[in-house]
Amino acid sequence: MIEENLRKVLQTIEAGKAKRIFADKNESVKLVAVTKNHDVQAMREAIDAGVSDIGENRIQEARDKFNILERRPVWHLIGHLQKNKAKYAVRMFDLIHSVDTMELALTLEKEAANIGKVQDVLVQVNLAKEAAKFGIYTEKLQPMLEELDDLPHLRLRGLMCIAPNYEDVEKTRPLFREMYEIFQRTKELPWKTANIVYLSMGMTHDYRIAVEEGANIVRVGTAIFGPRQY
Repeated sequence: MIEENLRKVLQTIEAGKAKRIFADKNESVKLVAVTKNHDVQAMREAIDAGVSDIGENRIQEARDKFNILERRPVWHLIGHLQKNKAKYAVRMFDLIHSVDTMELALTLEKEAANIGKVQDVLVQVNLAKEAAKFGIYTEKLQPMLEELDDLPHLRLRGLMCIAPNYEDVEKTRPLFREMYEIFQRTKELPWKTANIVYLSMGMTHDYRIAVEEGANIVRVGTAIFGPRQY
């Protein structure tokens, strides 16, 4: 099932790229298979079927799996990160998508310095200003990015956003398009160390539209693994 589902998701991504109007149709899109509440055997099946990038939401669940899984995918932290878990995050994850405050960035900087690592990060943007979601508002984004660019043990790689869970998924399109425009403007700024290449947006219910509007990382779980095993 996982192999067949994965094939369908990859086909949807390619179809989405073909429908792009503003973004590059030939740009590669990284699929992060979200394994929250799915067991290690499902992770093995996905990796053996061709998945190279795994996404986890919670530190404790990721630690348990990280210590068991024999394969070595690229690990993405896509969920909210508390400062007291930062030391575990920098030890496990290749890319942290959810940096949303300078306080968290400074904690990650300290923990990455402690182990001699330069940690790749994305800044999470709360474009729709949803009170229930994390992320920095756009009017505060550039000052935060500039501060983050001065930290020697963090490397800014791009932006991440989560769209509202609209019943009519087409309502996400204007938001994704605006996020792509912000991403393009951000890339053009004169950074010191940042290498901004990733726009992470789109999950199972809306990743097709996110790809059409310029996402080059999508975070898909249910469409690959089926309903979560709570």
